[in-house]
This record gives sequence, structure tokens and C-alpha cells, in this order.
Amino acid sequence: MKAGEVRDMTEDQLKDKLIQLKKEQFNLRFQRASGQLERTARIGEVRKDIARIKTILTEKTRKAS
Repeated sequence: MKAGEVRDMTEDQLKDKLIQLKKEQFNLRFQRASGQLERTARIGEVRKDIARIKTILTEKTRKAS
């Protein structure tokens, strides 16, 4: 997910996407612990996407106030 794509989303869409990514992160950690994870790089991708969304959400809330 690119930062430009994230910036085009509304705050509600960002919050929904954040929840979705946190669930995926939990599932990936669970798969890694049980030895079923095939794409280990996906964990890092999800972490970066979560950080990107949190950063842009913070920017939007600061801009609004």
C-alpha cells in the first residue's frame, strides 16, 4: 500500500483498514508460531502498513484541529 493511496482515504476508511491489518497481523503471528507461515515477508509489510496508516491518521487529526 502506497502513502498516496492511504492519504486519499477518509478517516473512517483508515480506521477500518487499521482494524483489518491488526487482525491480519495477529493471524500471521499465529501462523508463524505454529510453523504454517509461507510468506514471512508479509509480517514486515503489514507492520509498515499499520505504521503508515497511524501516521496519516495522526496528520489528519492534527490538521483538523
